[in-house]
Amino acid sequence: MTTLSTERYPQEAKKALSDPILKKALKGLQDRLGNGALAAYRNLPEGEDLRHLAHNIRMSHVRNLDVLIDTLGRNIRNQGGHVFFASDAAAATDYVMNLARKRGVCSVVKGKSMTSEEIGINTALENEGITVTETDLGEFIIQLAGEHPSHIIAPAIHKTREDIGRLFETTIGIPYTDDPPTLTLAARKYLRTRFLNADMGITGCNLACAQTGQIALVSNEGNIRLSTTLPRIHVAIMGMERICATLDEQMLLLRLLCRGASAQKMGGYVSFIAGPRKDGFQDGPEEFHLIVLDNGRSRILADPVFREVLCCIRCGGCLNVCPVYARIGGHTYGYAYSGPIGAVVTPLLTGIERSKHLYCGETLCGACKDVCPVGIDLPRMLLALRHIHAEGSQRWNVRTKHLLESLAYGFWAHLMTHPHLYNAAIRLGHELSPLIQRLPIPGWTPHRAVPSLAKRRFTQSPMSQTSTGEGRHGH
Repeated sequence: MTTLSTERYPQEAKKALSDPILKKALKGLQDRLGNGALAAYRNLPEGEDLRHLAHNIRMSHVRNLDVLIDTLGRNIRNQGGHVFFASDAAAATDYVMNLARKRGVCSVVKGKSMTSEEIGINTALENEGITVTETDLGEFIIQLAGEHPSHIIAPAIHKTREDIGRLFETTIGIPYTDDPPTLTLAARKYLRTRFLNADMGITGCNLACAQTGQIALVSNEGNIRLSTTLPRIHVAIMGMERICATLDEQMLLLRLLCRGASAQKMGGYVSFIAGPRKDGFQDGPEEFHLIVLDNGRSRILADPVFREVLCCIRCGGCLNVCPVYARIGGHTYGYAYSGPIGAVVTPLLTGIERSKHLYCGETLCGACKDVCPVGIDLPRMLLALRHIHAEGSQRWNVRTKHLLESLAYGFWAHLMTHPHLYNAAIRLGHELSPLIQRLPIPGWTPHRAVPSLAKRRFTQSPMSQTSTGEGRHGH
């Protein structure tokens, strides 16, 4: 599994907030893609109804995952492919490693894949002495820098062109330049030999189609086509929820995926792969392997409160509108998935208690739901995670905590339901306000002032206060 550092969220967020270059880069991304996606939805011929339809379709897929996965596996095998259901990250990694050993793999090229980040396949292959090269330009940049992606579709958004120029100078030996076309050409020349010499190509899967037994891969660079056709072995790693029932549904969702991700009507390259190279064809691998990854998704599927998150098609649209992500970037989240979707799915996959800062750090503004191409209600699930964190859950192995806080809220609830006690407490609170304002309250008084209680309560009319001798008005 990839490195997990979600407990460092507060420290990493504080560091990111003081990075002006990161803020500028993220603002530019959100101005272009966040606003662009909303405009792209408005221009859909079907209008907003298409997104409502997509939500219902995805929920149907989630409810019928067992049947869809079985059908997909059967149809891929009928076309000469191999299918392996991996219960966890270790099982998926072991499958790839055993395949690489048996086939004598020395070099691997990769398309951008968040599931491969999730299971940490690069580290496992490199520890075996196998050369791994990321071929998406953004992924290639951060691999050279020894970092992890900071965005689902723009993994190197936190890098300036000057950063990349210096990085290329020290790693691939070109003279320093900050000219983007020159840098892109240098990466292209460097990667070309890696494509030609690779024994295995590894990709993710945007959406699979059970009906046809194929996977769809979307890119804007063409690197995925080279990664899937030139090596003799192609391995695709797919989260088990990334599946459609029919080809029509797959095409509908791909239209929305591209709008949500990059405000495009369709990605520059959309590839449909249904198995190894057929007889008489020149292009394609000798072997095709699809790994269907669970790694905690079955547990999410079993919970009616959270199974909606499995509708996600990983467009990254929620990152492009989130005010929190816009200020702290993706590395702060400490796992493969960042932004609002990461704040929900990461705790569910890795532990609600360990990743508590993620869902407690979101604003609940609702922008993520507004921009989601399939209308996932992430704010509802963020609140549900906070509830579990506070109240505990046997299903998610979370104990009730903060006994004093629970007692305080219980006492407050009792006051609120007993008016005479409440009124007495308010009067006492008003008398003690000067003392309360001087008390050191952790997490509050270092950053903000404690307000004093008003002399007159909102529910008290001037007439009622006159009868008690308070707040008299002259005539």
